[in-house]
Amino acid sequence: MTTTPPSSAFASAFAAVDLGATSGRVILGRVGPDNLDLTEVHRFPNTPVRLPDGLRWDVLALFQGILDGLREAARAGGVASIGVDTWAVDYGLLDADGTLLGHPYHYRDERTDGVAERVWAEVSPEELYGITGLQHLPFNTVFQLASTAGTVQRDVARTLLLVPDLLIHWLTGSIGSEETNASTTGLFDARTGTWSQTLLNRLSLDPALFPPLRAPGDPAGTLLPHVAAYTGLDPRTPVTTVASHDTASAVVAVPATKPGFAYISCGTWSLAGLELDAPVLSEESRAANFTNERGIDGTVRYLRNIMGLWLLEECRRTWDKENLPTLLPTLLADAARAEALASVIDPDAPEFLAPGDMPARIRAYCARTGQRVPGSQGAVVRCVLESLALAHRRTLREAAELAGRDITRVHLVGGGARNDLLCRLTADATGLPVVAGPTEATALGNILVQARAAGLAGDLADMRRLIASTQHLRHYTPRGDSAAWDAAAARLDSAPRNP
Repeated sequence: MTTTPPSSAFASAFAAVDLGATSGRVILGRVGPDNLDLTEVHRFPNTPVRLPDGLRWDVLALFQGILDGLREAARAGGVASIGVDTWAVDYGLLDADGTLLGHPYHYRDERTDGVAERVWAEVSPEELYGITGLQHLPFNTVFQLASTAGTVQRDVARTLLLVPDLLIHWLTGSIGSEETNASTTGLFDARTGTWSQTLLNRLSLDPALFPPLRAPGDPAGTLLPHVAAYTGLDPRTPVTTVASHDTASAVVAVPATKPGFAYISCGTWSLAGLELDAPVLSEESRAANFTNERGIDGTVRYLRNIMGLWLLEECRRTWDKENLPTLLPTLLADAARAEALASVIDPDAPEFLAPGDMPARIRAYCARTGQRVPGSQGAVVRCVLESLALAHRRTLREAAELAGRDITRVHLVGGGARNDLLCRLTADATGLPVVAGPTEATALGNILVQARAAGLAGDLADMRRLIASTQHLRHYTPRGDSAAWDAAAARLDSAPRNP
């Protein structure tokens, strides 16, 4: 990411508000015919808060961070519009006066444990998938809402806003629901691209809770007077709807210039899959737990969520508490020297979902499955990264088979593209060339959708060509044969499941 001053070659800057699971940023992007520069103007922590009733997002602190970032953007000058992207599934409820009814729950909160069965009693898993095409995850919005049935909060709620829509509401006063994020709720019809009235009726959900849908590129409003006054921005500054699910924005920025590509958006989660023209709603797809989420311009993100670098970050948090080394370059160097494929885990095993002592859980998993228990920090990190590479391999092979597509290369974007060892292991495991980068894919996708709405960027293919020609990319060629990876995959497949 460049930090050069604005050039006269750029018309104006677009402000990307990009919130991840651990931090938020406001990034300015300047777009020209052959140039695309990013400047981070503000970064702030995203620290969940454990309250007596569960794990919550501190959404007020996040909004203050956004306001402070927009004030820094105003000082840089020339903000043409603002776009907001965040993670998916979590939401806030507003009462009839538009007041937020408590901080939004964190998707890792335990309140959805066992709730899916209550939903399936009304709508079978097969029927639910046939409508939504959504991968089963215990924290999908549909299950979160089911967990609130009969509560005072639900009884008085009049509007549901997913997190990016809530933040846009606080910036502009407008109400709407962006479609790429809406498609992750388990209440969105994958065929029609609308809220599923069938599901809302069957699950006794008031259709009025769910706002009108917006598409990426639609106007979302202009700044409220007090927001403009605090930030120093012109009150006429537009807020533009972008692909507000951060993965959808990241996929916009996949620098693919030819067909036959797969993508991995790698950060806290690894989202691995294909870009399709239509959803895959077969029973085989449901059984394989693939999701059909909305992408830009009516595309479908056919993918599976894989527990990503969250595993490594949780290890580092534990080691920090134990006063052990946590510098990532040191840990990765130690991992590179550790024995290859000595032990592997299923990153999506339920025991790895919640925060806590991840190294102990990894060792317990390896012991339970009869594998060598990693002793050193380097061995634990190697186990995590090789397990992610194996999960990438398994997911992409299954996606290609289920969708009837051939994959010729893999684009790995997001923060994980900085992890040289993970990129190399992914190339080796998949047997496919890997193109790593851009690392700031989410912010780039956010900014390019804004630029297109302003008439400064072309169609999706044009946006991707601009990414490919302006961003730093690294290339990895598979090394060696696949026998060792095949053996590790077979060992993992035959391992006993946690009872």
